[in-house]
Amino acid sequence: MGQLQEIEPQLLELGYQIIAVSPDKPEKLPPTEERNSVKYTLVSDSQAEAIQAFGLAFRVDDSMVERLKGYNIDLEEHSGAKHHILPVPAVFLVGKEGKVLFHYVNPDYRVRLHSDIILAAAKAHAGD
Repeated sequence: MGQLQEIEPQLLELGYQIIAVSPDKPEKLPPTEERNSVKYTLVSDSQAEAIQAFGLAFRVDDSMVERLKGYNIDLEEHSGAKHHILPVPAVFLVGKEGKVLFHYVNPDYRVRLHSDIILAAAKAHAGD
């Protein structure tokens, strides 16, 4: 989220709109937005419907669910569901006609796309 905030002004100037999809239930979004000073649109996919439809879902096994609780992360509390599904990191640039112009998906949830790459792709496709 932080990297998107760094480049948000440039993306907006290029004509892009930023929409982030969260696995958290709707009532959990305002605290996240406030804590991270999010200015872009953050939407809930707590039932993991979009995450699964885009092929971005992975299921967290029971041992990881318990380990996360040790870090005060309760997946069921945050999503309001018992599916234990989270999204992998992904970025999509979608043009005015609805065509995907650029995408990045990484099955390793620890690896995020650097903001410089997102901005370069956005500049390369500006106006498409």
